[in-house]
Order: sequence, then structure tokens, then C-alpha cells
Amino acid sequence: MMQHFSLQEMGQMERFYRANFMNALTGFKSPVLIGTSNIDGAHNLAIFNNLVHLGADPALIGFVNRPRSAAPHTLANIESTGVYTINHISQLFIQQAHQTSAKYPEGVSEFEKTGLTVQQIEHTKAPFVAESPLKFALVLKEIIPVKFNNSFFVIGAITDIYLDDIKIEEDGCMDLENGGIVASLGINGYYSTKKIIKLPYAKP
Repeated sequence: MMQHFSLQEMGQMERFYRANFMNALTGFKSPVLIGTSNIDGAHNLAIFNNLVHLGADPALIGFVNRPRSAAPHTLANIESTGVYTINHISQLFIQQAHQTSAKYPEGVSEFEKTGLTVQQIEHTKAPFVAESPLKFALVLKEIIPVKFNNSFFVIGAITDIYLDDIKIEEDGCMDLENGGIVASLGINGYYSTKKIIKLPYAKP
């Protein structure tokens, strides 16, 4: 039986129920940890699940940052330093990654609170997550304010990519499934993946 939810019914949903419900509408996503530092070198780590691939040449990635009042640290650090890292999450540290969604005070490192390891790599001032098998560094290109809900669309260009036990297939695709990379649904559900089929490039 088909269910219908009106705008009025959606507005009456409990806050966290509504957040999960709406987040799940866009399907499975890639949860990642975004690593930043402020101008004094204090590290910050936060989980996001709204990455957008914007192009391969140049290689651009976008993500949505919530309003400053709700999630100020990642955005402020990127604005002040112009660099950040994106670290994919594997099945080995899901709980630690999820814990970074807690609202720690400014100056408190989520690395320390969750037990994840800061990895500093040459060429990049922002911190990586050592446990992540797929990570990359970015430089800020543009921040677009979304006036309707006071969020921000952050666009960065990839400068360096690091793989650890992630196989690159003949066509350039990465075997994230065998690398243990997880997917997410809603705001607190994490999933393993299984490839169904790989099709050739479609032509008329």
C-alpha cells in the first residue's frame, strides 16, 4: 500500500525522526571525515555524508555545510586556511567516525576524543585520518551561501590522493567494496556494499 506524507505531516515529525526520514530520501551516500585545522594548528574532524562530484578535469568535489550556528568549526577552518582533507570511512572505525558528529567545543580535537590518528603528510597542512584507506587533500575554490536555509555549498579542488590497499581497476574505477569502504543511509545507519553488475559505457 502506498504511503503519502503531506507537507503538513512532514512538519509535524519529531526533529531527529524527520532528519533521518529526509536524509534517507536521497538514498545511500558516502560518509566521509573532513579534516581541518585552524590558523593556530588545532585539529578538527567532522563526519559528512553529502559529497558531490563536480568534475574530473579539474577534479572538483563539493559538500554542504550546515548553518554556522549548527556546525561552525569545519567551515571556519576552511575559510581561514583554504585547505582540508576528505577521508573515507572503513568498516574498521565506523563507531569512532560517527562519534565525530558530537558537538565538541571549539579547540577540542575530535581526533583525541575518538582515538583516531592524526596523519600529517607532506604537501598538505590539513590533517588526514591515518586509519582511512582512501583520502585526498583539497584547496578551497568557492563557498556558495544557500540563502534559503543558511547553509553553504563548499567547492574544493583535489591536489593529492592517497590509497592504502585500494585496488584500481583497468578502467580507473576503484574497488571500494573490497577496501571495506562503507555507505550510509539516514543520519546514523552504516552499510557494506555488494556490486551487482558493471556495464559498458552507453552509446546510442
